[in-house]
Amino acid sequence: MKNKLKALIESLVVGLLVFFLTITNLFQSLDYMVRDRLYQMPRGINSKIKIIGIDEKTLMELGPIQTWSRSRYAELIEKLNSYPEACPMLIGFDIQFTGRVDEGDDAFAEAAKKSGNVVVVEQLIYKGRAVMDENGLRTYDGVDNVDEPFDALYEATNVGFSNVALDSDGVVRRIKPTEEYNGKTYSMFSKVLYDTYCRLQGTEPREIPVDKYGISVINYSGRPGDYECVSMVDVLNGTIDTRTFKDSIILVGAYAPGLQDNFNVPNGGSNMMYGVEVHANILQSYIQNRFAVNGNPYVFAIVTAILAMLLHYLFRRLKIWMSLILLVLAVSAELVTCVILNNNGLTFHAVYFPLVMVLSFFYSLAIGFILEQARRRKVMNAFKKYVAPQIVDEISKKGDFSIKLGGENRDIAVLFVDIRGFTTMSEALEPEQVVAILNEYLSLTTKSIFDNLGTLDKFVGDATMAVFNAPFDLPDYEFKAVCAAMDIVKGGEALEKDLLEKYGRSVGFGVGVHCGPAVVGNVGCEVRMDYTAIGDTVNTSARLEANAKKGQVLISDTLYERLKDRLVVEEIGVIPLKGKSNGVFVYSVKEVLNREPAEKESENA
Repeated sequence: MKNKLKALIESLVVGLLVFFLTITNLFQSLDYMVRDRLYQMPRGINSKIKIIGIDEKTLMELGPIQTWSRSRYAELIEKLNSYPEACPMLIGFDIQFTGRVDEGDDAFAEAAKKSGNVVVVEQLIYKGRAVMDENGLRTYDGVDNVDEPFDALYEATNVGFSNVALDSDGVVRRIKPTEEYNGKTYSMFSKVLYDTYCRLQGTEPREIPVDKYGISVINYSGRPGDYECVSMVDVLNGTIDTRTFKDSIILVGAYAPGLQDNFNVPNGGSNMMYGVEVHANILQSYIQNRFAVNGNPYVFAIVTAILAMLLHYLFRRLKIWMSLILLVLAVSAELVTCVILNNNGLTFHAVYFPLVMVLSFFYSLAIGFILEQARRRKVMNAFKKYVAPQIVDEISKKGDFSIKLGGENRDIAVLFVDIRGFTTMSEALEPEQVVAILNEYLSLTTKSIFDNLGTLDKFVGDATMAVFNAPFDLPDYEFKAVCAAMDIVKGGEALEKDLLEKYGRSVGFGVGVHCGPAVVGNVGCEVRMDYTAIGDTVNTSARLEANAKKGQVLISDTLYERLKDRLVVEEIGVIPLKGKSNGVFVYSVKEVLNREPAEKESENA
């Protein structure tokens, strides 16, 4: 219940985070990057829209553009209309023609009037400094003035302003189709081109969707350089057959970096797009009705926040691979939905739901890992109550936690220890006192075994069994087994005094130690196993313990032969052992020699 409540609270936090980020658009630059990749994929250009560029070649042959007579443009119009049966449908000049220059002005105005399909640009002069609106778009207090074409040209053509809107990062993503000034409505160059195109086609122009600021988002069709462009000087020189422009929409404009009419666009990458190309994209969007406006951010934020809450809750409950699949599906679905909505006129911040969901997934992954590590530590700490901590640590380092039935032949040392007089004492004391004494005894034996790196095999009533050199190799295991036995006996002396003071009863320990081959491993069944040692070595050790007196450590002659230079013993002689046809020569250990401190042994291990 506690974990479920915690997951629900976390889910609520995740939902609120998605909602807050979506509403505030806190990481605007990242959002721009994602939206540009999603919404501004190349869609294919309209081959009827062609560009006649004032490029480097034109400037090399005709000189700087500001030195030209406008008769050049009159000549261009006449060239394009030189074949009446193959004229372009529409001619647009993305070039400013303010004020009169020379007699070429009248020739240009006359040629435009005669053509009847020419659109030119004017420039809006805005008030004050630009400020950012809630969408990161530069806006002004209003129009302060208009730079219009010279009078004769203004009367002979259709005119639209060429200003484009820049986002906070200097990228052209949006347009404002119309502006108001002195009670008059001014239309954008691309809109005037479209309106003129519809009039010539005999169709009614559509109104594009705009937001409360009168702004619409451009869906670009082409990247920089995608629209067919020919050099203006090639048209003037007759190098280009103008019949190829039949029924086309011709846009004339700057196509050289030095003319400083290029812009950053969302699908340009490191390349900038000339203004005439920007207008070509906007015109195609008009023709194909592919603009979008910002959708209601609150509705989108609520929907994505609810989905985020649900997903986070599932992340905290499901397995990693299932959560990963769910993450990929959810993020993909959100991005695809955003693209579909954008293509149908509504655009939203697409980055925040995927961003928070990825963070949520990795958070859930980290929390799961931490909880698993805590659970594992808990299990390992519990395991240390049964097996020497050093052995448990070794298992943990190797990372092999698989447990299978089966055993192996190993040479081991086996220790048995039992309380002398325990049955009589238990009959005379209260059950609680018996358990308390038994626990103190078991604590002593366990500590002594673990301090000497032994494996606690089992408790059998008041008896304890331990093995040394299993399940892992243990250097000098025979000596460590004897040291453990002596620690038990010496510890028993102090325990005996303590129990005598508390309960008026004392206990002592008899210990038997033997070494030799045995089968060591997991015995039992799949649902219940016991790690133990089986064989004559174990039986012999148990018989030695049964014959040991209080405070006595008995070892076999086999074990003595391996350690005789390191032990002080007393010969007991051959004693018969139950279950064995021949007796065993037995020694009582009095002292161990040249022993390192238990702490040092643990460090070396």
